[in-house]
Amino acid sequence: MKTMGIGFRKTKLTIVAVMLVLFICFVSFSDRTSRTTSASSVGPAASHTNAPGEANCTACHLGIPLNSGGGSVSVSGLPANYKPGQQYTLTLTTERPGGVIFGFQVTALNSRNLQAGTFLTVTTSPQQTQIVTGVVGGNQRRYVEHTGDGVTPTQFDTKSWTMRWTAPQTRVGKITFYAAGNAANSDGTNGGDYIYTSTAATLSGSAVSNFDTDTKSDFAVYRPSDGIWYSLSSRDGSFVGYQFGLSTDVIAPGDYDADGKTDVAVFRPSNGFWYVNRSTLGLLIIPFGTQGDIPVVGDYDGDLKSDIAVWRPSTGVWWILRSSDSSVISREWGLATDKIAQGDYDGDGLTDIAVWRPSNGIWYIWRSSDNGRTYQSFGTQGDKPVQGDYDGDGLTDFAVFRPSSGVWYLLRSTSGFGAVQWGISTDVPVPGDYDGDGYTDMAVYRSGVWYALKSSDSTMYAGQFGIATDIPVASGIIAQ
Repeated sequence: MKTMGIGFRKTKLTIVAVMLVLFICFVSFSDRTSRTTSASSVGPAASHTNAPGEANCTACHLGIPLNSGGGSVSVSGLPANYKPGQQYTLTLTTERPGGVIFGFQVTALNSRNLQAGTFLTVTTSPQQTQIVTGVVGGNQRRYVEHTGDGVTPTQFDTKSWTMRWTAPQTRVGKITFYAAGNAANSDGTNGGDYIYTSTAATLSGSAVSNFDTDTKSDFAVYRPSDGIWYSLSSRDGSFVGYQFGLSTDVIAPGDYDADGKTDVAVFRPSNGFWYVNRSTLGLLIIPFGTQGDIPVVGDYDGDLKSDIAVWRPSTGVWWILRSSDSSVISREWGLATDKIAQGDYDGDGLTDIAVWRPSNGIWYIWRSSDNGRTYQSFGTQGDKPVQGDYDGDGLTDFAVFRPSSGVWYLLRSTSGFGAVQWGISTDVPVPGDYDGDGYTDMAVYRSGVWYALKSSDSTMYAGQFGIATDIPVASGIIAQ
């Protein structure tokens, strides 16, 4: 977004001309209802980030195709998974060889294209950034953008700005940042400028079995016969095999080091040990549990790391080793015949202790937010609990797969009841976010073939990866 070239034009006449062209250009293409400006603070009109329902800056800066010329705009500093209420310092960078002055605009939206979180500017002298407001589709959006004093390059051919963003107080699902950048020539016209757009996302833990941190669940299996984990990257189609485990181990995948990447991990019932190969922090071996225990991996303390945890059906007790402080907590919750159903049902960023009771079809939830209890009747004898975030609002939904009919029944926290036939009686349900939109997708594993129903466009994705005796990694977080 072009602004006057401070330090690059030596006459007042040129400066005034540049300012006048920019002001007319930005206002003429603006659809915002309010804006804060001053004589020394000029930036683009709101709603030009290329987000859903918006234009981008090529609406004014004419003649050069979008995202051409070897430049880019990018957002850095986002966590793979956000923590509710946490503040993050972000950096936005616009760059292009030969650029003279630079600008940007960015906003953050949830899966329903509503404002997500709160922006704050970083105070500088002179002030480099400002916040403006626009309305798109009847909903208010907030934007951070450059000021007239914030266009001078940080170094040759590039400019960076910092800002602060506070995540929503509760999980709202996937949050996408939409950014537009301008690498301008500062010639006082609206031609010859290069406009770039990009997106970046932070999740609320929806991408189960995500080995490449691209926001999508990957097809991945554990082969008990040789203890090898095989994963197929959804990012670039690369194939990885890694030996880790024995045939008698129980898989316990999770993100144990909070880097957004699923770690291979197993629980060994024969000795009660956990073996975790963390992608960032390395190998962890720790005794926790005993024969007959069931792994119930989750983030029970809200530090974005998966905690080592087991449920002991013989006593109904949950044992949790908190990664934040290494303390052990226990909760008696459930009967021996119950099925595990842990998830974040209240959106506070902590996994809730939960079971589903086949005998009466009731879900029993111990809410972490207030230590209250939720009891929900949903499902019947013979169903399999397949809890997940099927409507992308950041809350775990009640869901069951009925093998007798191959139907998935969903009770979504925002979108309500749904039923979809997807699978046959012998399939293994493998819910995950296979298209990276922040919604859990219905999917099954059938003798080495994956069938996923993508929530983003309701199309099917099928692929061969694995053999009949493999255990799909995505099944490691639900009851078996």
